[in-house]
Amino acid sequence: MANILEINNLTKSFGSNKILDGINLQIPSGTIYGFIGKNGAGKTTTMKIILGLLQADEGEVLVNGEKVKFGQSETNKYMGYLPDVPEFYGYMTAKEYLILCGKITGMSKIQIKKRSDELLNLVGLGDDKKKIKSYSRGMKQRLGIAQALLNKPKLLLCDEPTSALDPLGRNDVLEILEKIKDETTVIFSTHILSDVESICDHVAFLNGGKIVLNEKLVDLKKIRKADGFEIVFVNHEDCVKFNQDYMEFEARGDKTLVLKNGSQEDMLFAMGNLAERKIMVEKIEMLEPSLDSLFMEVIDDGAI
Repeated sequence: MANILEINNLTKSFGSNKILDGINLQIPSGTIYGFIGKNGAGKTTTMKIILGLLQADEGEVLVNGEKVKFGQSETNKYMGYLPDVPEFYGYMTAKEYLILCGKITGMSKIQIKKRSDELLNLVGLGDDKKKIKSYSRGMKQRLGIAQALLNKPKLLLCDEPTSALDPLGRNDVLEILEKIKDETTVIFSTHILSDVESICDHVAFLNGGKIVLNEKLVDLKKIRKADGFEIVFVNHEDCVKFNQDYMEFEARGDKTLVLKNGSQEDMLFAMGNLAERKIMVEKIEMLEPSLDSLFMEVIDDGAI
C-alpha cells in the first residue's frame, strides 16, 4: 500500500523551545491515522507544516509523492483540512457556502451541485435550510467536514475535530470519518483517546518532540497482553469480604474489584482462593489494555 504522506526528519523550534525534534512518519493510503499527544505536543505545528503554512527548520514532507513547499499550495490539491474551530459566513446556508467554496476552487456548476448534494447528505445537513449562524457546534463541525471533502482530497487533516463537542456531536463526526476512509485517508489529531479507539487503524504518539510509538492499533494492544483483571461478585458483602484479604485490589462500584496489571497467574490464584472460600462471582476476566493506559506509559516513560 502506497504512502499518501511521508514525513522525514522534521524539526521545528520557536525560539529556544524545540517543538518537533526530527520526527519521521509514513501514513499509508486508506487508513484513519490517530495522531496523539497531550496539548502542546506539536500536533497542530506538524499539520501546519504539512499544509505549507509553517516553515520547518529541517526535514521534508511529501504528500502523494510531491514535496511540500512553505508558502506554496501545489500539494494542497491533494488535501482537505478541518481545524478545531472552523469559520463560516453565518448569513449563508450550508448549500450556499459549499457553492461559494466550489466556485473559488474552480469547480464547474455541475460538479458543485452534485458534490454539494452528496456531501450535505453524508453529513446529515441535506435538508437543512437554516442560516449557518444558527448552527450548533456539532452542525458546524459536520459542515466543516463537507467543505474539506469538496474537492475529493486524497488526505484529510483533522485537528482536534471532536474536542469541544458533546457525546452526540462527537459520535456524528466519528461516524462520518469512518464512512469516508475508503476514498480519503484521514489523519485524526486528538487527545481524546476513546475516539481514537473507536475509528483509527494506526496510532502515532507524539511526545517530547518525537514520535515515541507508531503502530497499528491492533498490534499496539499486543504490547501489553492485558491491563489486569476484574472480578464481579454476586453481592456487595462477598466483594468486601474478599477484598479484605487482597488490599491491592481497586473497588469499582459495590460489586467489582480490579487488580491493575494483574497477570493470568494472578487471576488463576484468585480463582483458586474464591473456590476454596466458596465465594460465587458473576464473572472474572482479563482486561484488554486501554489506549489511555498505554498513552500514560508513553508520556511518563517516553516508551512502552
